[in-house]
Amino acid sequence: MATKSAATIEKKIIALAKSGSSAAQIGLALRDQEGVPDVKAVTGKKITQVLKENNIEHKTQADMTKDHLEKIKAHLEKNKHDYPAQRALTRQLWAAKKLA
Repeated sequence: MATKSAATIEKKIIALAKSGSSAAQIGLALRDQEGVPDVKAVTGKKITQVLKENNIEHKTQADMTKDHLEKIKAHLEKNKHDYPAQRALTRQLWAAKKLA
């Protein structure tokens, strides 16, 4: 197995990010498709650092939690007696509080 260069991996990260993948999905894709178990060991940078250097915006866990909260609230406005969704809303509020 040939080792990948840092520049090649960074190009792949940028391409995957532009296609809409999150940082976690990029890491999994690099591991599974390219055989790169640890991006930081090869490039010396984390995936999020590479994205910031190339001015590519990525969603953080807090952003994704906020989006999920909005979706659940909109659902509950239409379906007031959906008790599992109310529980999901409570759990997401806990997660948002931890991330804040």
